[in-house]
Amino acid sequence: MSDFHVGTQIYSGQTALDQLDDVQNQQIMLVCDPFLNDSQELQKIKNHFNHSNTIEVFADVKPNPPLENIEAGVTVFSTFKPTVMVAVGGGSAIDTAKAIRFFGEKLDQQKIACFIAIPTTSGTGSEVTNTAVVSDEKNNAKFPIIEDYLIPDIALLYPELVMSAPKSVSAFSGLDVLTHALEALVAKDANLFTDALAEKVIDVITHNLTTIYQQPDNYEVRELVHQASSAAGIAFNKAGLGITHAIAHQLGAMFHVPHGLACAMTLPYVVEYNAQDPKARAKYAAAARKAGLISGSTSDQVAVKKIIHQIKAMMRAMNCPQSLVKFGVKAADANEMVDRIIEGAKGDGTFPGNPIMPDDQALALIYKKVIGN
Repeated sequence: MSDFHVGTQIYSGQTALDQLDDVQNQQIMLVCDPFLNDSQELQKIKNHFNHSNTIEVFADVKPNPPLENIEAGVTVFSTFKPTVMVAVGGGSAIDTAKAIRFFGEKLDQQKIACFIAIPTTSGTGSEVTNTAVVSDEKNNAKFPIIEDYLIPDIALLYPELVMSAPKSVSAFSGLDVLTHALEALVAKDANLFTDALAEKVIDVITHNLTTIYQQPDNYEVRELVHQASSAAGIAFNKAGLGITHAIAHQLGAMFHVPHGLACAMTLPYVVEYNAQDPKARAKYAAAARKAGLISGSTSDQVAVKKIIHQIKAMMRAMNCPQSLVKFGVKAADANEMVDRIIEGAKGDGTFPGNPIMPDDQALALIYKKVIGN
């Protein structure tokens, strides 16, 4: 049986923030990236809340949210006792808010009434998903918290918040969106609904991401990619992900590779591996045709090669290192971590979603291609 449910009410466009005007008489815990704390952007958001509300800002957010920061946020949660949570920032800020809510509600046996996410990057899709990824820095590990009630009730896609993102952030985040779509497309729980979203996202990203890199002030394209990020999040939240993310999580934990870049480094080799499966190969090819990357008469095998070429071409166009060595990791150091990468990937929550199950040898081969030379 196939099922499909979107738990988030999404508002997109120049007036998206107006939805905050309806919040009345609430204790609002606002979680944001630290650089936003004293910014005009955050003040604009806060100005939408009238004086009947009380706001507590928690800005102690770090990339790949470490447990120590989550614990600090839970302390604020327990003291302030919010009725509404608002997360403003990239995936780390939204994941931090989710994790604070998860532990805070369990500790205090209290429930918030509404969770609002306002993403400032076009990448993670965390504003529409049930997952938060948290880092255990002492053990160089990442682990997901997965609960459907963590899906934000409301997502406000306000394109002006992503206009000032650095080029590298736009590139890495956008490549994460493409990874979400390509993995959701062939994941084990994919269905017609998630396929439709994934295919559209592949079309949008392959034709527009490099434009954002070259024209960061292009509002229309920014809005389109921002919407695609959420669409990809909806797709993978239902369909699942796969071994690209399972490996990328290890690259982030071991070598501190930004998540979107780690995904992009790994994605071509996972697409190549998954294409051994006839069903996955056919779905890749269909998406490539719908995106206009190939003609209708092109074989599925050639279509897969075109997708791989497209990923690498986009990375080159946006000056993204395509291997760990190009990123600055010594090949010898990376090779020493083969066994840990494999074990970590197999234990990752995204691993079971892959269309075919790789053995250790296959995982090692993919990883060694990611190392590069």
